[in-house]
Amino acid sequence: MPKKVIGRIDKADFPTLDLFDIDIKIDTGAYTSSIHCHKVIVIDDELLCLFYDEDHPNYNGKEIKFKEFSIAKVKSSNGVVQKRYKVKTSIVLFDKKYSISLTLSTRDDMKYPILIGRKFISKKFIVDVNQKNISYNQKNK
Repeated sequence: MPKKVIGRIDKADFPTLDLFDIDIKIDTGAYTSSIHCHKVIVIDDELLCLFYDEDHPNYNGKEIKFKEFSIAKVKSSNGVVQKRYKVKTSIVLFDKKYSISLTLSTRDDMKYPILIGRKFISKKFIVDVNQKNISYNQKNK
């Protein structure tokens, strides 16, 4: 199957999280994908994630519980290794649903609430850094 071209930024749906038209950044420098969570709490073996981002109204104020989660070690761009919670969910790009693993991180100072890393994009997409919102624009036709 030929790879689809995706731009450096886009908007995606995460139907199992009830998140739609969420800004994403394609990050070929990151191995894993991550999602911004304001707060993460473990209560009775469930992971409660609180999503707050005033710049993204479709994302702001969400509370999502995960019954299944794990812990992953993630190395940041400055070489520091962090332990983060990791969850599995689905993402819709180009009208196709894919399975994706997301680590949970605090990205208060970041413009995009979700980073999509190489582990997800490899074998599916080619990144054209001069393009943006290719999937989103096709969705709206």
